[in-house]
Amino acid sequence: MTAFRYAHASAATWRECADACIARLGRIGAGLGFLYFTDALVPHAESILAALREATGVQDWVGTVGIGILATGTEYLDEPAIAVMVAELPADAYQIFSGRSGLPRGAVAYFGVVHADPHTPDVAGLITDMSTKVESGFLVGGLSSARERTVQVANAVLSGGLSGALFASSVGVSTRLTQGCAPLPGRYRVTECDANVIVSLDGRPALEVMNEAIGEVLARDLRRAAQFILVGLPVAGSDRGDYLVRNLVGIDVQNKLIAIGDVVEPGAELIFCKRDGTSARADLERMLGELKRAVPAPRGALYFSCIGRGEQLFGSRGAELGIVRDVLGEVPLVGFFCNGEISHDRLYGYTGVLTLFS
Repeated sequence: MTAFRYAHASAATWRECADACIARLGRIGAGLGFLYFTDALVPHAESILAALREATGVQDWVGTVGIGILATGTEYLDEPAIAVMVAELPADAYQIFSGRSGLPRGAVAYFGVVHADPHTPDVAGLITDMSTKVESGFLVGGLSSARERTVQVANAVLSGGLSGALFASSVGVSTRLTQGCAPLPGRYRVTECDANVIVSLDGRPALEVMNEAIGEVLARDLRRAAQFILVGLPVAGSDRGDYLVRNLVGIDVQNKLIAIGDVVEPGAELIFCKRDGTSARADLERMLGELKRAVPAPRGALYFSCIGRGEQLFGSRGAELGIVRDVLGEVPLVGFFCNGEISHDRLYGYTGVLTLFS
């Protein structure tokens, strides 16, 4: 099996970026293209898509904008850049969908790659609903990210809702998720709350429980602790111990309350997590090892990483993608930094979602 063709480039103008990618891709004629571009190029999205179609002969494209985009061993931020990959798949192996076109009539899909508008109401609910429309229940992807307007590509440039590609079971894929933090010891049950404000855990004041969980040093300076400590909501039924990470958005020292970036209900379980580069690197390497064993020689890859990861978490530009390349080798890979990551049937944060095509 041949590797997918891919290219990436940064230059002063969209035309230079596109021409550099086209020169590397060459004339292909068929297949499914993935297109990611930085937000500096949003005004030129239609022109980029048209140029790629004309030069490569590939008519089917999906993708989106990111504040940063990803390619094999490379991260582009704060500069005009494009990353493209063409999956050389037969026409009956995939179907493109969007809010504009809807699902193809009679679509039978096993797996989906999804891009979503972060401004869409109840986008998490739409993702969950979309997962019921694929046989495996598995989606991967992310929410577009941009400083201003976000757009998606699904055989046209559009905004709003979900779009992407659905794949038949004949397309071999393996996917895993890596968390950007590590759980601290302890698992707690919400015993009193009001929307996103947690009053008590296991019958005790919520802030008192959190301070014990995070340790005396961090508890002395809660303003500093809020930079490192997050709340994890365990995913029911997960055999991998997955959890949804949510920010601490408020602390009431006088009343011993904490507020998080999600609504919770009495009886829900939560954990406290510490976000740091060491934990993120260890979990990324764990995930990569699992995927490498599952797919020793992938044809191509998609990587969707949180905008809070990358240089901020791994210490330098390109470090995260460098780790991926060190384990997988020079596999064709494209993706973007997301405003929320999609894995299985849920919307995550602070994660990386890697999918390999075999």
